[in-house]
Amino acid sequence: MKINQKQIQQAMRQMGVQQEDIAAKEVIIRLEDKELVIQNPSVAIVKMMGQESFQISGTVEVRPINATPELSEDDVNTVVSQTGASTEVAREALERHEGDIAKAILELQQQ
Repeated sequence: MKINQKQIQQAMRQMGVQQEDIAAKEVIIRLEDKELVIQNPSVAIVKMMGQESFQISGTVEVRPINATPELSEDDVNTVVSQTGASTEVAREALERHEGDIAKAILELQQQ
């Protein structure tokens, strides 16, 4: 049985379903402990009854999430200037607080 795409699209329009293709280059879905990266995706947005959903297909790659945030020298210098701590101590405080400058400063000021 041959499916007629034109008839399917017409039936979808009659039911109030709209579909639009999106020219995406990459799709990233972040989970708690990893990322699902979809390369060369085919992405369509489907609008139906006031809701939008996405249909995605492509080559999936699983990447682990780097748990240690990259710390900029500006962040370290900010903690040093606000607390008088050494660069090493400021960097360690930022690492303990996952890059949160305010928490690192508060910790070092309470010592």
